[in-house]
Amino acid sequence: MSIWTRISEAISALAAGEGLSAVFEKLRTPPERSVAFTIAVIALSAKMAKADGLVTRDEVTAFREVFSIDPQDEAGAAKVFNLARKDVAGYEEYARQIKRMFGDKSPTYCDLMEGLFHIAMADGDYHPAEDQFLQRVADIFGVPQPDFMALRARFVPDATPDPYTVLGVRPDMSLAEIRKVWRRLVRESHPDVMMARGVPEEAVKLSERRLIDINRAWADISERADA
Repeated sequence: MSIWTRISEAISALAAGEGLSAVFEKLRTPPERSVAFTIAVIALSAKMAKADGLVTRDEVTAFREVFSIDPQDEAGAAKVFNLARKDVAGYEEYARQIKRMFGDKSPTYCDLMEGLFHIAMADGDYHPAEDQFLQRVADIFGVPQPDFMALRARFVPDATPDPYTVLGVRPDMSLAEIRKVWRRLVRESHPDVMMARGVPEEAVKLSERRLIDINRAWADISERADA
């Protein structure tokens, strides 16, 4: 059964008058967490979107890049998106419910933020309102500021990404310490590890860009040390 079929079933199970936020109260354990992860990214991106009405082509493209959406499943993704936009619950309530579901200090929050950053940049622009939104969501999730800035450095092309910021390390750390952080990030980016913490198989493409970014940052730092 595909993730989109499971999402459709979860949405269909909502009682009359229930908002999308009620889904998060019902999807607390594996394998339902992968459904919740997908709904969370789409629902929060809907709250982040500025335009009214239907899902834009850029957003559909971004969803497809994150979740490998087949054409026949786009309607299901759009339904979740538009349902979230109409839900009276605010994005902060969504974020708090997701926090209750995954608990404290879960690496899944950075996975979620990664998907949101990808969708935020779908139109090629990063607006101050989006930055404020993502910073607030990260605060509710308890994502440390260095981790948030590492994500921002990877996705927002307002300057050449600082390799130390991308890895979440300090320039005064030894190369051995930085190597240890880089290796941990590589391990955490393995598709099997990501799926174990709730990222659906359809979204493990997130790991591809992450590995490219962190490996490039490590190579840059290593070259500077050898110079």
